Amino acid sequence: MKISKIDCFKCRYFYITWEKDFPYSCKAMKFKTKNMPSMVVHQSSGIECLKFEKKKTGTKTA
Repeated sequence: MKISKIDCFKCRYFYITWEKDFPYSCKAMKFKTKNMPSMVVHQSSGIECLKFEKKKTGTKTA
């Protein structure tokens, strides 16, 4: 089985839920899952996630 190369933790649409059974979620595709969303997309479609967008990181100023 091939593993997705996309790191959901670096995606702006990824978030962690409070649900024990479905701890991971994708806001872009509107689903919750037990596994990383990018893995679910890859396993079900055979292609890498097309919604991935790198998180914007800003610098904090005091």
